Amino acid sequence: MAIALWFTAILLTGIYLVAGSTKLLRPKEKLAPQMRWVEDFSARQVKAIGAIEVIGALGVILPIVTGIAPVLTAVAAAALVVFQFVAATVHVRRREVSMLAVNSVLALVAASIVVLYAVA
Repeated sequence: MAIALWFTAILLTGIYLVAGSTKLLRPKEKLAPQMRWVEDFSARQVKAIGAIEVIGALGVILPIVTGIAPVLTAVAAAALVVFQFVAATVHVRRREVSMLAVNSVLALVAASIVVLYAVA
């Protein structure tokens, strides 16, 4: 189970680091063609969303890498599940149902980290 936890944590961390840093480093106008949802948010809000993703990614991996309060890995993963539910509601409101698959997969991967941590 430990190998599955590590693999899943690394995968989720990589995804969120890329997604979050993209939102942090690129202007909202450059994100809009690929991420139409940014139209509903200010530039500061988009940066905050990116920061939340980066912090969530670090929260998933750093506790198990350092061995300091490893339970925070499960806490961060659970927070990312909630984050994906909020993201899904934004996509539903905007009628972007094709994005729900991405939200669902990310929520399931994050939830699997919670479960894998509990059984490891």
